[in-house]
Order: sequence, then structure tokens, then C-alpha cells
Amino acid sequence: MSSVTLNNIVKRFGNFTAVHRSSLEIAEGAFVTLLGPSGCGKTTNLRMIAGLLDPTEGEILIGGKRVNDVPIHKRNLGLVFQNYALFPHKTVADNVAFGLKYRDVPSSEIPRRVEKALELVQLPHVAHRYPKELSGGQQQRIALARAIVIEPDVLLLDEPLSALDANLREDMRVELKRIQERIGVTTIFVTHDQSEALAMSDEIVVMSEGRVEQVGAPEEVYNTPASEFVANFLGASNIMDARCTKAGAHVTVEAPIFGKLDIPADKAPLIETEGPAKLVVRAEKLLLSTSEAPEGVVSVPATVETVDYQGQAVRYFVRAGDTQLQAINMIDGHPFAEGTNVNIHLRPQDCAALPGQ
Repeated sequence: MSSVTLNNIVKRFGNFTAVHRSSLEIAEGAFVTLLGPSGCGKTTNLRMIAGLLDPTEGEILIGGKRVNDVPIHKRNLGLVFQNYALFPHKTVADNVAFGLKYRDVPSSEIPRRVEKALELVQLPHVAHRYPKELSGGQQQRIALARAIVIEPDVLLLDEPLSALDANLREDMRVELKRIQERIGVTTIFVTHDQSEALAMSDEIVVMSEGRVEQVGAPEEVYNTPASEFVANFLGASNIMDARCTKAGAHVTVEAPIFGKLDIPADKAPLIETEGPAKLVVRAEKLLLSTSEAPEGVVSVPATVETVDYQGQAVRYFVRAGDTQLQAINMIDGHPFAEGTNVNIHLRPQDCAALPGQ
């Protein structure tokens, strides 16, 4: 039985439809991320699950029970928001204990539960401090402790890492995933950050303009995008008009520059017939080299136009014929300089394809 189910959820604000027919099955104990740009409907979905918004149509089930008419305080959900929402005048221990006082937990049991939650987020020594005495990362952990101390059925996280600096954000996403796996709670995480979604999730729900574009494991969504939007939003992709000349166990696609490419069918699951297509090549799948390509690798001459140095990697914009492509390569030494003539190496099995129009 799914821990959380959305059946044909619609949310309208006046004449504006924020969510169009969302249907999701979220398994018990899974870490599922709602991913998409601002305004795509991900937070609206989360707030409807929480009970902060009522769906216009459809039903929401938690643990198999319909909760549309169940108020937020009776849904047994843990909530963590971007701003943490800690009480500044209460100690850390009192902040964490706040939810327990409204759940008929015996007063003698509260200190033990608070201590256990603080140990889980590795901050047992700050119980008597106030939020203003903590760093941003510590405040985020306290907000998480307050959410899990009630032993929720579902943990809802609305961009909880976005206020942190880049290095701390990376550390906290590892820590958050560790805690989730340890307590085994079903978790729904909202973010617009692709790297967070890919690193933390059991399953990713990619959304655009109120609609679900694709649902799948991180590797599936990244390597086999179901739409141009998904291909562009997750990572850097080169998307080219092409034509499918053969469908079956292998899909043959003819594309400008690269010519005929035999692509595995699992990299083109939506292509069923010959006709217009889109070739999708991730930027890191294009290897720039001054040497000849090995057997089975397509090689195309190109010229480096722009170099975007990123430390361990470089993003290049290269010109091959009339087409500009982007390639992301790891480097050991110096990157290619602008104006350098190179060969683009591409393995056909690294490509994906979508139906064209």
C-alpha cells in the first residue's frame, strides 16, 4: 500500500490552475523529490498533502485513508520549511518539544523524546541554547528534530536547504538523507536544485507548469528523459532535430553532424515508429580530443569557441559546422584554449531520443 497517494489532484486559484491532474503513488519509507522551477506547482502539491491548502478536485490518501477533510493537526505530519520557523524566545529543547505537548505525550516522556531527536541530528549539547545562538546549519537541524520528534507518518520538506551556503548545503543533504534512512519515514522533499534531487532521492517527480512531466529513479530520469523539458532542466543537454529511420530493438536516428546513430531501445522508449525525432546528448557525453576516435565511436571535427572553467571540469561551447554544442569534460592539466581545433567523440549508446513533431 502506498504511504501517500494523489488521485487526479487539481488546484485552482480563481481562474489560474496551479496543479493540473496530479496523480502520484509514493511508497512507504521512500524519499521522493518534487523537482521543478519556481511556479511549477511542487510546493502547492506539498501544501495540499500537509493540509495547508484544500484541493479543488481529486483526493489525497495517507496510509490508505482519505485525508481531504482532515485538518493539518490530525494528519501526523512532520513539516520543515525554508525559514525553519523556530520560536526565538524558546530554548532549543522547548522548540523541539513543542509538537509533543499537543499530542497527549506524558510530560515525563517528553525529555527522553527530545534528547533522542537531538542526538539523531547530532546536536544534543545545544538543548539549552536559543535559536539566535545557533548557526544556520544548526537551526536547520533543530527544525528537522522538531519535525521528527513527533514520530510522523510522513515528513514534508519545503526547500529546507536553500537558505544555506553551497558547501554547508552539500553537507546537510548527506546528513538529511542519513537521518531519513535511519528512521525510515516516508519523505517528500521539494526543491528546484537538480543536484539535490539526484543525490538524495529514491524517486524524482519532475514538474512543469502544474503538470507532472516524468516520475522515475534519478538515473532513469537523468539518462532517459521523457520530454525536452526534463532533458533541459536536469543537467546540460544538446537537443537536435533528427529523424528516426528504424524502430525496434535498436532505434536508428539520423541527425545533423553525427549522421546515423544506433541507439538502444531503452534510451528511446517513446519512439515507436519512424518519423521526426529529437536526439538528446548530455554535455558530459561529448568528449573533446585532439586524437582519433577508437572503433565504435563517432568523431566529428569542431572548434572551441568558449571556455567555462569550473575547477575539476570545464564546460566548452564548440562549433561543428553550423551547430553550436556544449561539452562538459573533466580535466587533468590545462583546458583547451578558445580557437583550438578538436574532435568531438560520441558513443551512440550514450545518446537518447524522443519523438519529434
